[in-house]
Parts: sequence; structure tokens; C-alpha cells
Amino acid sequence: MKFTPTKIPGAYLIEIEPITDERGFFARSFCADEFQQHGLNTNFAQCNVSFTARQGTIRGMHYQVAPDTETKLVRCTRGAIYDVILDLRPESPTFKQWVATELTADNYQMFYIPPGCAHGLQTLVDDTEVFYQMAGVYNADSARGVRWNDPAFGIKMPLPVSVIHDRDHEYPDCMI
Repeated sequence: MKFTPTKIPGAYLIEIEPITDERGFFARSFCADEFQQHGLNTNFAQCNVSFTARQGTIRGMHYQVAPDTETKLVRCTRGAIYDVILDLRPESPTFKQWVATELTADNYQMFYIPPGCAHGLQTLVDDTEVFYQMAGVYNADSARGVRWNDPAFGIKMPLPVSVIHDRDHEYPDCMI
């Protein structure tokens, strides 16, 4: 696998390295040893899948506070997403900054999101599915979010918003 650091400390774009032959290809998408060599958490406790019917839908920006912070490994398994990581760690040199990439079922790329960062996405096509590996389990009491369009962050999504959950739309301006 190829691990490319982003400008956000601890966040990586991860690419598979396919071995091809007449059948197609084979590739490793997770290896605890390789993740640990990059200092990444390998203790995935929960896997989740989301399905989104409409292009332009926004999910996020979600995170959990201590003691239930989460590490996420995100991959698009059907369709395409614009995936966003927002650094909410006050001690980080990239506090309130964001990075994004396009994850698709065809590019097999993954985003590694460290604890203390919010995660969100916009679907680029209809009928999109996303697979999440989570280091830590969901705890509603620790769940938080910020608005993707809060001026404190300046996140730009590539498409007009078609659907957004009331909760994600109604988060107040950043108080961090």
C-alpha cells in the first residue's frame, strides 16, 4: 500500500498496489504491520456502511469527543464521494484547516482520519455506498458535529447541496 500524508498531521490518503494478471488484480487494503509502521491505529472495533441515494447529498461534519474519539478509515465501495477531513485539534498546526479528496469505487483509495478531526462527505453520483472502519465504537453522548459551510472553516463542496439532514444543517457556528 502507498501512504501519502496530507497537510493535516496524522491524516493519510492510502492507495492499494494491485498485482494484476489475466484474472484481474489482487491487492491488500489493510495490513496492521504496514499501518503501524506509519504510526497509525490498527485497533478497528466497528465497521459501518452508508448508502446515499442522491447526488449532492452531504453527510457530516461529524466527530466524537474524548474519551470516545474515533479514528476512521473510509473507502467508497460504490459510486463516488468528495471526502473531507477537518482538523479540530486546538494544539495542531492545521487547526480549523481541511483537506479533501475524491474517493470512488474505481480508484480504491482510502482516507485515514485521525482522532480529533471531523469527517464529512458529499456524494458525487446517485446510489453511493461508503465503508467505514472505526477504531472505537459510536457513543451518542460523545458525538458532535460542525456545519460544513461554517465560515470559520471555508470548506468548499463541488456540487450544489441536494440533501442534508436537519442535524447537520443546524449545527451552530464554530465555538471551538
